[in-house]
Amino acid sequence: MNNILVTGSNGQLGSEIREIALNHSEYNFLFTDVSDLDITNHIEVAELIKNNKINVIINCAAYTAVDKAESEPELSNAINHLATANLARISRDNNIKLIHISTDYVFDGTNHKPYVEKDIPNPQSIYGKTKLDGEIAMQQINPANSVIIRTSWVYSKFGNNFVKTMLRIAETRDEISVVADQIGTPTNASDLGKAILTILPLIKNKNVEVFHYSNEGVCSWYDFVKTIFEIKGILIKVNSIESVEYPTPATRPYYSVLNKSLIKQKYNLKIPYFKDSLENILK
Repeated sequence: MNNILVTGSNGQLGSEIREIALNHSEYNFLFTDVSDLDITNHIEVAELIKNNKINVIINCAAYTAVDKAESEPELSNAINHLATANLARISRDNNIKLIHISTDYVFDGTNHKPYVEKDIPNPQSIYGKTKLDGEIAMQQINPANSVIIRTSWVYSKFGNNFVKTMLRIAETRDEISVVADQIGTPTNASDLGKAILTILPLIKNKNVEVFHYSNEGVCSWYDFVKTIFEIKGILIKVNSIESVEYPTPATRPYYSVLNKSLIKQKYNLKIPYFKDSLENILK
């Protein structure tokens, strides 16, 4: 039986995997979060791995407060970079499979076609830089049977996310302004979790491989909000604005659509359309 350690298990993806795990009796899951396990601590993690005979790590832990990271670079670096390097070393030394989640924010957003895995990253924020540093460390340490999955615009029924924020705002306002010049793809964390457990037994590679995963389709944040309100039947005026009209501490990529052909072809994955997944959650 595969003994799977899921880090960051109280976050959106970790919580979804916890729910999906109920349908996977072939695995024995150990769910941890920051209160249970310091993934930057080599001794602490190594002991847990040994005591629980862990042979797969799914690293969902991340510092994801994109704007806050600009004023907390050390904390962002510790979780997104140093902890990833720690897990990679432990995975290599113990011959453990490691699945690590990264982000579309490793790209600068100047592309005009969906990013493929071999496109050169150029992060424009502390968050994106620390996530890329984590990727680089993992590839240099190079634990066998391990993958990096970049995803984008994650939401779920758990935790705090953009979808819940918009629904909360709609309760107290009759008008809202949303940027329309940032283009990407929303990702239902449940779909991502199911994809991870689908490819898990099929991962067999000597070098760390990188894949892209998001739901299908393309939209702006403005389109995304309009779709959320349409599905819920919420009557609220949504104004389209440019990013310069809504300045944030962290620079976001203007275009961060991910090309998913590689993961679909290698693992024969069928990926749901973002509107269908969004409707499933909201209805």
